[in-house]
Amino acid sequence: MTINQKIIPAISNHQAFKKFLTLDYTYGILMNFQLAQLSDLVKEMKANGKKVLIHSELIKGLSSDEYGAIYLIQSLNVDGIISSKPKVIEVCKKRNVIGIFRFFLKDSTALEQSLAITRKLNPSFIEILPASSVELIKSIKLEVHSDIFMGGLIHTKAHIKACLDAGAHAVTTSNPDLWE
Repeated sequence: MTINQKIIPAISNHQAFKKFLTLDYTYGILMNFQLAQLSDLVKEMKANGKKVLIHSELIKGLSSDEYGAIYLIQSLNVDGIISSKPKVIEVCKKRNVIGIFRFFLKDSTALEQSLAITRKLNPSFIEILPASSVELIKSIKLEVHSDIFMGGLIHTKAHIKACLDAGAHAVTTSNPDLWE
């Protein structure tokens, strides 16, 4: 499972969704939608040749546990799930779906705990927030074997470039102005 895209749009409203469908990206992240909307959104993305990643903790009405993950995989046929919950990532691995383990760097303890979980899970991808922690990418890459996505608080194309230059595999952003 590979994602050969340097910017991964995080889509959080219908206007951004319509814009995403017109762009040349394959992968997009759905978040901040209601569970009842997901089926139609996923079908439309698939009909347009897109791959669907769901941020399971940011879907209103979805349980962000392993049962919610099973629903997304079996009922909606999503291509991947982003979650900070290890059990969700384990479900993804068992079902051959992209699992992106997301964690927040708020201090050294959070970093060490997240790295320990990542080493145990060995996900294909991790997403690190906020992207302002770009200087830690090199040291994190020495600790884990996952490709690194950076996200959160990205405001400029220069910030995207800095993340990629530092070794991030890709950047996730909900700012449609940065998708092009």
